[in-house]
Amino acid sequence: MALTFSLPTANGTLAPYTLRGSVPVKPAPGAVFNRIAYSAAHVVADPLAAVDPWLQAAVDWDATIAYRRHLWSLGLGVAEAMDTAQRGMGLDWATSLELIRRSLDAAQDVPGALVASGCGTDHLSLDDVKSVDDVIRGYEEQMAAIEALGGKLIVMASRALARVAKSPADYERVYDRILRQTKQPVVLHWLGDMFDPALSGYWGTKDVDAAMDTALGIIAANAGKVDGIKISLLDKDKEIAMRRRLPATGGADGRGVRMYTGDDFNYAELIAGDGFGSAPTQGKSDALLGIFDAIAPAASAALGELAQGHVEKFHAILGPTVALSRHIFAAPTRFYKTGVVFMAWLNGHQSHFSMVGGQQSTRSLVHFAELLRLADAANLLEQPELAVQRMKTLLALHGVEG
Repeated sequence: MALTFSLPTANGTLAPYTLRGSVPVKPAPGAVFNRIAYSAAHVVADPLAAVDPWLQAAVDWDATIAYRRHLWSLGLGVAEAMDTAQRGMGLDWATSLELIRRSLDAAQDVPGALVASGCGTDHLSLDDVKSVDDVIRGYEEQMAAIEALGGKLIVMASRALARVAKSPADYERVYDRILRQTKQPVVLHWLGDMFDPALSGYWGTKDVDAAMDTALGIIAANAGKVDGIKISLLDKDKEIAMRRRLPATGGADGRGVRMYTGDDFNYAELIAGDGFGSAPTQGKSDALLGIFDAIAPAASAALGELAQGHVEKFHAILGPTVALSRHIFAAPTRFYKTGVVFMAWLNGHQSHFSMVGGQQSTRSLVHFAELLRLADAANLLEQPELAVQRMKTLLALHGVEG
């Protein structure tokens, strides 16, 4: 198949584009990382289900679990039932719990497979939540269900808590209550309002530095119950500042609370780290990233090089992916999931480009065209001819031939 075809441009015209066709670098077999790396994995919708996509979630379970096996085969952990999976934007709690159950079951067959699962309050009707006690009960319900399956928790930011909390003290009360009950150290989750506008003012204030003080206070008071915190503020300086203040003891292994970067704009330099401080957890970030779903082979290869001390090779592999990630996570950032699933479709990991909630419609054809160019430039198209064929299918659907 010819790798030259016409793509839309930002000025509303078509221009010829020739795919480079360089496939991703292959990770070394059995590579051991010196960072913990979770990929927030997407779900594959069932396009044949007789449902109303905006109102009901239908999941292709076989394809969804197959993608998790792909991630595990690359040495990446799976952050399950997170916002990448359209949690809170189409995927309800009952389906999320089934997803968690299936993922944990599948992980038992994969030596060393990491799974951590999103625990939130999204099953609550916001109109029915009147107090922080209601939020606590919501968290406890999901926590009990996930821990009954043997799952590790990612305590997700709560829209309900952001709505009813009156002060930082309310956040302290909720998190202290939850953390005292957990069976194993958890990952906390601070998602900025660029990802979810309903989380504006999380931790009791819109002042990010003051919010950070509150979060750090909660962590310090419960350091033995907190493996780490994932922050997604798209501000590397804020992440570094917080990372340097995390407890040097505690965490899952007693050697410090980890920073799990959720910064899909600056992840390469944050993971590489700056070596600050005497505690290793204060001088580098581990990873819990939505973009790792879309760039999994490159992420694995780069992390393998980093573990061997090959910092230049790490940046050479991962650096070119950053432009793609910034495009996928461009405002409105909450629609980034569409780009993640588009990449999975281009690369042959699913047979269609349908999404839970009908979210394949949240980005423009021009956006998808630029996404393909950037993926090609970063050597992320695993099957170039298939990618061309599928891009042509999408173009034809929008009335573009050639």
